[in-house]
Amino acid sequence: MTDFPDRIDIAEEGPREGFQIEPGPIATDAKIALIDALSATGLRTIQVASFVAPRLVPGWSDAEAVVGGFAPRPGVAYTALWFNQAGLDRALAFRDRLHLVGSISLSASEAFSRKNLNRDREGQLAAMRRQTQAHQAAGVPVSRVLVMAAFGCNYAGDIAPATVLTTIADGLTIAAEAGAVIRDLSLADTMGWATPARIERLIGTVRDRWPDLRLSLHLHDTRGLGIANAHAGLRLGVARFDSAVGGLGGCPFAGQPGAPGNIATEELVFLCDELGIATGVDLAALIEAGRLAERIVGHRLPSTLLRSGALAPLRRAA
Repeated sequence: MTDFPDRIDIAEEGPREGFQIEPGPIATDAKIALIDALSATGLRTIQVASFVAPRLVPGWSDAEAVVGGFAPRPGVAYTALWFNQAGLDRALAFRDRLHLVGSISLSASEAFSRKNLNRDREGQLAAMRRQTQAHQAAGVPVSRVLVMAAFGCNYAGDIAPATVLTTIADGLTIAAEAGAVIRDLSLADTMGWATPARIERLIGTVRDRWPDLRLSLHLHDTRGLGIANAHAGLRLGVARFDSAVGGLGGCPFAGQPGAPGNIATEELVFLCDELGIATGVDLAALIEAGRLAERIVGHRLPSTLLRSGALAPLRRAA
C-alpha cells in the first residue's frame, strides 16, 4: 500500500539530542543561538533541553540556563526531556516557556533499559506508573507511549514484533490504570537496526492491533538507512517524525561512539519537498541552521545536504 500523507509534522530534537552526546563542552550561548535559528525555519516543535542528572549527561548541566535564555516564537512548541521526578520538577519551573506533555517511555529491549536507565522491565514499568501519576498530579497530560529499541538492540539483537506489541500493551495498561488517554505511539529505532522491510512489517503489525493510534517514527541513521526508513514510513502514511538538524546526536548508551544519530531534519524536509508533501519548513533556512550547528560543534555532521545543498537554487539557475 502506498498512502503518502499530504503533510507531516516534524519534532526537531537536534539541540537536546545533539548537545547531550558531544564530547566537548558547548557554550550555553551557542545552544541558545541554534534554538533561535531553528525557531525561524518554520519548525513547529523543537526539543530544547534534557533535564537529567549532570553527572550522567554533563552536556545538559546548563539546561535551566538554556531554557530560560532562548527567544520563544509564537506558534512553536518548545519541549524538553526528563526521566524521573527530579527532572519533571525542573521542567515544571519553566511551564510558561515549555510545552509539557508526558510520555510513557518503555524499551522493547530489557538489556537496553538496563544500560540506558539502570532498570529492568519491572523496574521501568513501576517507574512509569509513578511518573504517570506525577504528571497527572502536576497537570501535565499523558497522551503518548514511546517504545525504544523497537526494531533491534545492540545488546539483545533483533526485536520481534510480538515483543514490541507486548511493550505497547504494557504502556497502554499503565495509562488505563491512571485514566490517561493515549492517542500517539512513537516507535524508536534507537540503535539503527531498522530497514524499510522491518518498518513495513512492524507498522502493519501495530496497526492491525491498534488502528486508531497515531504513529510517529524516531529514526537513527546509524547504518545509513535512516532516510530510506523514513520513506518507507511515509509510503504507509506515517505523518509524524522526530529528526535532528544536521544529523546531530546519537544515543550515549548504545555502545557505538561516533555513530550517526537521528535522521537529518533537512534531508527529511528535502525528501518531502521532492514528494510533494508539505512540512511548513523553509529548507534554505534549515540548511543554514545545520551549518551553524556544524560550526558550534566544530566538526562535520552526517548530513550530506549541508555540503551539496538543495535542488531549488540549481533549478532556478538552469
